[in-house]
Amino acid sequence: MHMKAHEKISLLREQMKKKGLDAYIIPSSDPHSSEYVAPRWSSRAWISGFTGSAGTLVVTMSESGLWTDGRYFIQAEKELEGSGIKLFKMRQPGVPTYREWLMETLGEGMCVGFDGGVISSLEARSLEKSFQKKGIKISGEHDIIEHIWKDRPCVPSGKVYVHELKYAGESSFQKQEAVRARLRREGAQYYIISTLDDIAWLFNLRGSDVKNNPVFMAYAIISGSDATIFVDRKKLTKEAKESLEKNYVQIKPYDAVGKAIRRFEKKSSVYIDPSKLSFNLSRLIHKSCTKVEKSDIVERLKSVKNKTEIENIRVCQVRDGIAMVRFLHWLDKNVGQMDIDEVSAAQMLESLRREQPGFAEPSFDTICAYMGNAAMMHYSASNESCSRLEPRGFLLLDSGGQYPDGTTDITRTIALGELTKEQKRDFTLVLKGHIALARLIFLHGATGTNLDVIARQPLWKEGIDYKCGTGHGLGYFLSVHEGPQRLSQNPNSTVLEEGMLLTNEPGIYREGEYGIRTENTLLVKKAQHTEFGQFMEFDTISHCPIDLRAIDSSMLDDGERSWLNDYHGRVYKYIAPHVSDEERSWLHEMTRSI
Repeated sequence: MHMKAHEKISLLREQMKKKGLDAYIIPSSDPHSSEYVAPRWSSRAWISGFTGSAGTLVVTMSESGLWTDGRYFIQAEKELEGSGIKLFKMRQPGVPTYREWLMETLGEGMCVGFDGGVISSLEARSLEKSFQKKGIKISGEHDIIEHIWKDRPCVPSGKVYVHELKYAGESSFQKQEAVRARLRREGAQYYIISTLDDIAWLFNLRGSDVKNNPVFMAYAIISGSDATIFVDRKKLTKEAKESLEKNYVQIKPYDAVGKAIRRFEKKSSVYIDPSKLSFNLSRLIHKSCTKVEKSDIVERLKSVKNKTEIENIRVCQVRDGIAMVRFLHWLDKNVGQMDIDEVSAAQMLESLRREQPGFAEPSFDTICAYMGNAAMMHYSASNESCSRLEPRGFLLLDSGGQYPDGTTDITRTIALGELTKEQKRDFTLVLKGHIALARLIFLHGATGTNLDVIARQPLWKEGIDYKCGTGHGLGYFLSVHEGPQRLSQNPNSTVLEEGMLLTNEPGIYREGEYGIRTENTLLVKKAQHTEFGQFMEFDTISHCPIDLRAIDSSMLDDGERSWLNDYHGRVYKYIAPHVSDEERSWLHEMTRSI
């Protein structure tokens, strides 16, 4: 029996009443602050019907609202239709945050509930602080969803296996020692890690508990002398157990982490990232302990790829480029000749990636969006709602793969035939922004916030903008979105270091008409060193043609034209030896100098 959103919300309200709660918050995350979650924790999607990866549902006794960001406005409007849930478009003029809305809606002495297992310590504390002004209380005791979601999926139990040294480049013990060095500097005895990709990286293990993300459910605690992983032992392969033992890691059950935190000596110093650790776990640290609250140590370590990882990533990007080129050739040959829709095109691309050695799975659900659908940044085609491709206009294709030697993410906007003048102009503006960032030289010390404006400049001159960041960090056979670095207007204090990866993906989205995005992966490296300091530059490591048919070359200056020609020369050099004769002659034409 399929319950509708309003029926689920009335069940929720019954439980709220029993527990004396006047409002209830349902975020998108799991106990590990994950961006992508296993089905068990997709509570917000289950109750509201909105399936985007980011959003917060808030329910009071009389109203309910969903807050999400610009990537999902169009999608959320469609999915919430008829649910009675009001859409709040985050960061738009005059739109309150869910906290402000609750402050206005609730009266003194009322109580806001949530499951403290899936809300971070930082978020819970800042709610508490805001609400104190009005005498509103918070309560993190209640996982109400557990009571009303009768067929709620189980905790996932995928196998956990070793990520070999030839890929990782450093042993788990070496990584632990780097963490301990940082702990000594901070004067901390313990460090609690709850983020799944950090744990997978630290112990050189991978799993399959979350779709498209080779991670597994676990916690870890590192101290001056010990390392403990909290994971269901049954999930570990024989090699994974041996590898942990060899690297001096104790194995304890997943749910024993709370007990271990309670056992920290009184007055000891505990390092945590309050934006990652759940409210429930952080409350178990004894009152007498000092909490060193700073950003995650492992996240910072793993963001700078080592020499082995970088060599592997370069090879991985070539394999991914081969699949992309073969797909683009297939599409070019067949669109208008055979029946292709968004779903079958995405399936074709995935099958070509599967032919590449080492391919494990896509790194996220492919965004294959024709014409107006591409104006929704994170559109996902389904068999019910997918468009047929016709030999005109734009197809936007954003996809990636997980390989043991890297994680890829690439977007191409493809001219399927006839284009308008405006479409070509917009495509070329996006390309100008992309090139401006790709060939940038900057002084060491710059952050992604400093550089984001560079890619927007050609668009801003024309009064155009895109409502998302320009780029994100990338994992290494881990999450496709990895911090702490990113290119975005949101303040970010992470300095860009040699060995970091970033995507370069400006875009233009015209609602109901089309969307354009051109995305490659950049590797940060050192440029020259002068008396003024160390300069840095980017190396573009993705290899796939940018559609020349969509470019108005009169809009490009000589520098832009020569960047594009150099880029296409490299694409041809790396990809041509690995494809068929027919594909090669097509590629030769698609990468010709302009």
